[in-house]
Amino acid sequence: MSPGFRLRQVPLLSRVGADRADTLRTDIDAAVAGWSDALLLRVDRRNQVLISGGRAVLNPAVSAGPHPPEHAVFLGKLDDGRHVWAVRSELEPPEGSDEPLEVLDLRRTGDVFDDVSAQLVATATALLNWHDSAGFSPVDGAPTTPIKSGWARVNPVTGHEEFPRIDPAVICLVHDGHDRAVLARQAVWPPRLFSILAGFVEAGESFESCVVREIAEEIGLAVTDVEYLGSQPWPFPRSLMVGFHAIGDPEQPFSFNDGEIAEAGWFTRAEIREALAQGDWGSGSTSRLLLPGSISIAREIIESWAALD
Repeated sequence: MSPGFRLRQVPLLSRVGADRADTLRTDIDAAVAGWSDALLLRVDRRNQVLISGGRAVLNPAVSAGPHPPEHAVFLGKLDDGRHVWAVRSELEPPEGSDEPLEVLDLRRTGDVFDDVSAQLVATATALLNWHDSAGFSPVDGAPTTPIKSGWARVNPVTGHEEFPRIDPAVICLVHDGHDRAVLARQAVWPPRLFSILAGFVEAGESFESCVVREIAEEIGLAVTDVEYLGSQPWPFPRSLMVGFHAIGDPEQPFSFNDGEIAEAGWFTRAEIREALAQGDWGSGSTSRLLLPGSISIAREIIESWAALD
């Protein structure tokens, strides 16, 4: 097994940049009292935000009204104590600002975000996506309303509360314990785009069992020595990616059993290092092997393995 294999860095979307201040979610008086000085992150229907110099643009919260709108979600507070909220709305440049602004999507260009912005945008995206699809109770179909500063919804008739849904998924680098690792391409991806293997956790299943099952289903390998590496929220729309590595046998033939994977191969550490040096999927590289961008935990896992001696 590769000695000392662990993530070299905390994945971008897992970094802590702001205080989530969860106790304030149910302290309505404190939330309202902080609104006059609070900041507001606007996220449009395409999950895009305004960015300036690597930071998400935060408008004065009072630009949305004298009190928190019903659909606003509380994200936490900054080091200076100011509260931060988010709303789904059209993007609005701050008044009087002459700084250059960009409209960016966290999923495609998240590597330009600082830690605070990455956390705020990831949390806002996850919560707002959930609210967009949770307007009716799954129990009786009754309309629900937001409570707890956007961190829950309630059925006004029965009092039944619903909380943001999270879909856990595993993502795993399979290697031979030495110098080779498996990369695979999904059938829906263009040629040359490869990554490590991932899949959703089923009911009644552990993360480790899911790794074994998913890899057997996708490429036909029986893996052992499954070990945890780290995790990352993936709010597109509501996943949590849980990273692992595992040992596979290069002599065992591939078998693409569920139709999701079009091709897979064993690549040497040198080949993967070369591909990493060429950039990522969005770089325009002509490399025969294109790898995930830095926003994904997949990139961090691959880079961490490739850096081993």
